[in-house]
Amino acid sequence: MQLKGLDYEYHPVNLRQGEQREKAYHRVNPQGLVPFLIDGDVQFGQSVAIMEYLDETYPAYPLMPSAAQARARVRQIVNMIACDTHPLDNLRVLTYLEQDLGLGKAQRDAWYRHWIDETFRVLEPLLMTTAGVYSVGNEVTLADCMLVPQVYNARRYDMTLDEYPTIARIVANCEQLQAFIKAAPANQPDAQP
Repeated sequence: MQLKGLDYEYHPVNLRQGEQREKAYHRVNPQGLVPFLIDGDVQFGQSVAIMEYLDETYPAYPLMPSAAQARARVRQIVNMIACDTHPLDNLRVLTYLEQDLGLGKAQRDAWYRHWIDETFRVLEPLLMTTAGVYSVGNEVTLADCMLVPQVYNARRYDMTLDEYPTIARIVANCEQLQAFIKAAPANQPDAQP
């Protein structure tokens, strides 16, 4: 939304306090996950679906390349993160590992880093073939919109990017853009120290 310059109303959902499980939120989003988009009469969740909808509905500043092969690469990168990594390292999985399976914090954090590393080890050489300034060429794409938050999560769990210089460079380039600065978790109204 920042990249496209769209006005929006932000409604925080505190995951650590379990607001996503409250009845009031389930009335809006029965899946009880974030993010969730309401655009007039259109309402749905899932990050990739939301990004694709916004890109197709608001074509200014397109986030998919025009060439079919480049679009396929963007989708590949998006799916590597959205399908292979993110589901394993989201809060509900980490909570299950700790509370239900009894893993200690150190074990849980090692689990987290392992799955990010699994993806980054394959993503790094791929990006070496597709990257310009950003993940696929010299324009920001949906791939960058997925990569930046995944790197943010990796950093939260003390994972270094020393073995992933291409990923680190791409994310550093994105983090210079006002859209990414404004969208950073620390810059949200409900940011917690």
